Amino acid sequence: MPKFTYTAIESASGKEKKGTVESVSSEQASIDLKAMGLLPTSLAAEGSDKFQKNDGKKAGKAGSPAFGGDSSKPKKKGGMQFGRVINTGGLTIFTRQLATLVNAGMPIMRSLETLGRQEKNPAFKEVIGTLVESIRSGGNFSDGLLQHPKVFDRLYVNMVKAGEAGGVLGTVLDRLAKFMEKAEKIKGKVKSAMTYPVIIVSVAVIIVSALMVFVVPQFESIFKGLLKGQSMPALTLAIMGISNFIKHNILITAGLLFAAYFAFKAWHKTKQGTWAVDWFLIHAPAVGPLFLKASIGRFSRTLGTLLASGVPILQALIITRDTSGNVHVANP
Repeated sequence: MPKFTYTAIESASGKEKKGTVESVSSEQASIDLKAMGLLPTSLAAEGSDKFQKNDGKKAGKAGSPAFGGDSSKPKKKGGMQFGRVINTGGLTIFTRQLATLVNAGMPIMRSLETLGRQEKNPAFKEVIGTLVESIRSGGNFSDGLLQHPKVFDRLYVNMVKAGEAGGVLGTVLDRLAKFMEKAEKIKGKVKSAMTYPVIIVSVAVIIVSALMVFVVPQFESIFKGLLKGQSMPALTLAIMGISNFIKHNILITAGLLFAAYFAFKAWHKTKQGTWAVDWFLIHAPAVGPLFLKASIGRFSRTLGTLLASGVPILQALIITRDTSGNVHVANP
């Protein structure tokens, strides 16, 4: 009997619990967990990566019969992939198209096969293929989504699961597509609003760099003539030293800047780095309230969408906590 790894919330205490359970299917495993007083927030079959690899030949390949290809041709095993399988914009378009097909009365498996045949991204086409095979083998659409946590987040999976349970999958997909479209629209507005400040900052950096390399060194000879042997102020000496270092070590300076950037990104991924950066963002002068309002808006929008889709309030709060975008909003 297959084993499933789960993360669930205890109904009595509200505490999060992780473990494994044996069941004939993920749907039955979810029912068993609820019978034990646990509200599952995530559920995945153990060894799911191995399962996908073994079945990848018949599901998800660009040449599989379900996608109109020739299965007689040998296919090379998928190699290591870098980056995301599909960006947020592409996933939004996929969700909108899927919602339209399902609401038009087309079965979910045929809808996925149709979208798989027209998908141009090979990696995402393979993902759609595994979703089709999951449904063909007797599983639910949400069971297939659980096998790709890097593509479909907990919000996506739980909304689909709620839609399947209530028999309103098309409505939930439409609501999910609208949610993602609004999020993309807001992100586009933010990017547009940030274009001018980014240009100003970039120009300022270029001007300061040019001054440090070409202009500041010229002042050194002027100051020496004016001061007639007297020492310059400490701040002036520091600026002169920085200017001379940049002028004679341009490549080293560029390397140090790149190293500092990547070191900051690595530190930001740590627990302490995330905590510090998120704290600074919501407490920064002028822009702090903007970041705080953005996190609160994301929280409200996500929670409202989940509750409207039929997700239980406790499970919806757990999912919303993980998607708030700021650790201080998620865990005050």
